[in-house]
Formats: sequence, C-alpha cells, structure tokens
Amino acid sequence: MEVYWAVIKWWPEIQTLLATGVTIAKVEAAKTMIKNIKRIARGFRNPTNYQSRILLRIAARPVA
Repeated sequence: MEVYWAVIKWWPEIQTLLATGVTIAKVEAAKTMIKNIKRIARGFRNPTNYQSRILLRIAARPVA
C-alpha cells in the first residue's frame, strides 16, 4: 500500500521523467561538490573567497 501512495504523491515528477528523461542528478552532483568545497575550505573567513571557489569549481567541470 505504501508504494501506491508514493506513486500518487510523486506522479507529476514521474510523468516529467518519462516525458523528458530529465533527472535531478546534476543538481545532486552540484550539492555534493559544494559540500566537498565546504569541507576543504574550513577556516575561510572571507565569504567572497568561498563563493569564488564554488563558482570556479562549477565553471571548470564542463571544460574537464
């Protein structure tokens, strides 16, 4: 019975996946990357440096 309610709850997202083939994998990968940058950047006191590091890492991914 739980599966039935889960399908009902997520039906719009399921339809989107079936129609477009789009998933949230890229968003989840970006979130994981930002968490890793946070771990590496312990001690950053300047938020601008922290933001710059995140943006540079995101920009470098498609090139690589």
